[in-house]
Amino acid sequence: MPQRFAIYYAPATTDLLWDRASVWLGRDSESGELQDGAVAGLDRSRLLNLTQSAGRYGFHATIKPPMALVDGASEDDLRKELQRFAEATAPLSLGKLQLADIEGFLALVTAAPNAALQDFAASVVETFEPFRAPLHPRDHAARLARGLTPRQEELLNAYGYPYVFDQFQFHMTLTDRLSDDDRDDLMAAAQTWFAPVLDADIMLDRLVLFVEPESGLAFRRVADFVLKG
Repeated sequence: MPQRFAIYYAPATTDLLWDRASVWLGRDSESGELQDGAVAGLDRSRLLNLTQSAGRYGFHATIKPPMALVDGASEDDLRKELQRFAEATAPLSLGKLQLADIEGFLALVTAAPNAALQDFAASVVETFEPFRAPLHPRDHAARLARGLTPRQEELLNAYGYPYVFDQFQFHMTLTDRLSDDDRDDLMAAAQTWFAPVLDADIMLDRLVLFVEPESGLAFRRVADFVLKG
């Protein structure tokens, strides 16, 4: 499978939120390598076991989901368009974040509805759609097998992902799907661990390019594009 590229929001690597989330997921905030040590009273091995998928993708909010590039497009082309988009687009406030249980996994979400954020995410999806190679039939079938609404199937067919436009929900994943017991423990630990950042207003001030070098490998943060419009 070819490498995949994702356009995410992630805080600056100097931001406390990025640092806290990287430690939580067991990835060094700069290198992305797995780290040791307990977090918020949780045994590191237990936490790593319950954040394997989240850790592989890295701390982020999906804006344009992972995609292989269409024939004729290159990473350099994608970077140039990201730079153009960032220079023409203003940052926006996310307000405060809060912890939430989304269908069994924990995530940080916006505390209030945000129409500007919905419009921004839709603009990114549309702008970078020409770079996306068609979804492999195997991946398309796997998405359908999880159960989608008719609207989500429509979006999957059109954009290779069912959770865009009116189906988009900003979230920054912190765990994999959890049992009831694990969810209670991790929710309490996350509330403690992320408390220093939950009282602050967050700015979506950049788009970040992540790359999956080969299928199954960890996504790596490779370039930030600060919004300057």
